[in-house]
Amino acid sequence: MQQSLPVIEKINGFLSDEFEADIDRMQPDANIRQVLELDSLDYIDLVVVVENNFSFKVKPEDFIRIITFQDFYTYIISRVQSKEPTDAVMAGQVPR
Repeated sequence: MQQSLPVIEKINGFLSDEFEADIDRMQPDANIRQVLELDSLDYIDLVVVVENNFSFKVKPEDFIRIITFQDFYTYIISRVQSKEPTDAVMAGQVPR
């Protein structure tokens, strides 16, 4: 978890900026929808922000299982660590 701290800080930073949320309320066990006051349109914004900050495509069905900030952190970290080859191509990074 310690090595994930920079990623979590980055996540909290862009969530705070994008959704004008208090970083102190972004606790691992807190409900992400409630803290960020997300409605269905905000989820679209959240997907765009994640894709822009981490260069991978978000699958909408992945968000079904994301309830807490910890769920969100785990999702982002796992996707960053195991980027699929198609993700790299879609982000404009052609593998050589």
